[in-house]
Amino acid sequence: MSAETLPGQGMMLANLYGERKNQTFPTLTAPQIARLASHGTKITVPKGKILAEPGDRHRKLFVVLAGSIEIVRPTLQGEQLLVVLTAGQFTGEMSTLRGVGSLARARVRENAELLAIPDDQLRTVVQTDAILSELFMRAFILRRVALVAAQQGDLILIGSRHSAGTLRLQQFLTRNAYPYVNLDVDSDTDVQPLLDRFHVTADDIPIVICRGEKMVRNPTNEQLADCLEMNPQIDCKTVRDLIVIGAGPAGLAAAVYAASEGLNVLVLETNAPGGQAGSSSRIENYLGFPTGISGQALAGRALVQAQKFGAEVAIANSALKLRCQPKPYEIQLSAEQIVRGRAVVIASGIEYRKLTLANTDRFLGVGIYYAATFIEAQLCKDEDIVIVGGGNSAGQAAVFLSNSCRHVNLLVRGKGLSESMSRYLIRRIEDTPNITLRTSTEITALEGDTNLEHVTWHCSHDNQTTTSSIHHVFLMTGAVPNTHWLQGCVAVDDKGFVRTGADLIGEDLASGSWPLTRQPYMFETSVPRIFAVGDVRAGSVKRVAAAVGEGSTCIQLVHRVLAE
Repeated sequence: MSAETLPGQGMMLANLYGERKNQTFPTLTAPQIARLASHGTKITVPKGKILAEPGDRHRKLFVVLAGSIEIVRPTLQGEQLLVVLTAGQFTGEMSTLRGVGSLARARVRENAELLAIPDDQLRTVVQTDAILSELFMRAFILRRVALVAAQQGDLILIGSRHSAGTLRLQQFLTRNAYPYVNLDVDSDTDVQPLLDRFHVTADDIPIVICRGEKMVRNPTNEQLADCLEMNPQIDCKTVRDLIVIGAGPAGLAAAVYAASEGLNVLVLETNAPGGQAGSSSRIENYLGFPTGISGQALAGRALVQAQKFGAEVAIANSALKLRCQPKPYEIQLSAEQIVRGRAVVIASGIEYRKLTLANTDRFLGVGIYYAATFIEAQLCKDEDIVIVGGGNSAGQAAVFLSNSCRHVNLLVRGKGLSESMSRYLIRRIEDTPNITLRTSTEITALEGDTNLEHVTWHCSHDNQTTTSSIHHVFLMTGAVPNTHWLQGCVAVDDKGFVRTGADLIGEDLASGSWPLTRQPYMFETSVPRIFAVGDVRAGSVKRVAAAVGEGSTCIQLVHRVLAE
């Protein structure tokens, strides 16, 4: 029997996928339920019993044996019914597997007999039973995607398309696949009653309302993650086998392979899974995806894999300092916590280089952007824009944004793109009429009041300077490694990239007091059992596939050093 919904918005969750509804809300067979029986306990629950509230952690997964369960979303206007689960169906979505805050309320609709499965036993099932694992994981993923698409979250974001803080929060929520209701003070008529209810004004935006109760003005990403209980509670007393810093392609690959091979893994990520690659609109040269895949989708799949195998992932948790002296190694977090690990993988990635102009930061989020996703594309729809950069990320952004923008000016300092961009992207740029490649060109001035209004660039080839009425500039040039938090713990090159393996010189090992008779392994830094992979590593190939390869290969060496 398939899931039921009431008319109105509540229909969206169950019906959003059409033919995929049976995968989103599958009905378990009797043999499948029998296989689950040893992982849970049969209970009888009366009508009206609350099984889970929004924000509840480490809740159980419930399989309906008889009766029914209703999943509702509390709103400021009352409850909204999302779906009714009947015999053979089950509760849960990705937050259930992670043991983090629930997004909805689960309540017994009719007197029910249930199979209650604790979250640790659920992880055992998805790791050991291939058929049930595929069924549960597909359902969990589709349910989360449906919640995001239907804006059926327990968070309301009140902001403006002219607010840098609003864009930052939208990026954070979207890249972390967290469903939310977005309200714009400039266009949504429902905003004013909410502002009055929480005694705030439009001048206070962006404003976040968590679960209809807690109101926060312009929260940091860390504050927002705490408000939503997005992360598992970190046990600082546990010494992990491995701590991975960064959840880009390299870090997630390391987490997947380490966790699947039985290591206790903690991943720390400052912003969102995917790193720089996560902001790519479409990656078309990654092996196995002939039609391409967005960076966010690729990162999301890798994150699910890591969590499936038991890796603990903490979002909006920044590594402030790596302490190399104590064993195990200690990492100080932004929340003034310290976590410890027997081995460390540095996968903190890189950032795009900023313009040297004095007022660049002033227009961050209101004219200057370092990502080109659907969110940014909506901001500059039907307008002329500038993209700075000659690498694949800039090329992907130019092709993507040309679909919605009036005209794309692609600025590069060099004489062409052949040395830095894949040929398939160059051909696509050449064949797109509303993309103009401007070589030997650099931005020399940015002007505007609260938002960017004019951009000036200079072409050294013809010595011409041009000023245009442009409100959106995408910066995708150069690479600055995220290594400031290492504070001299491991050896880096003159640009700040981490030296590893054969690239380490005698001075590196002497200054780091290398204590072993053996030489550092490939990807190992100047400190034993601390590795570096991906873009942050000196000499690495700046490609997603290369980062994934380094992250996965590194784990074999982690096993070796842990056994020493």
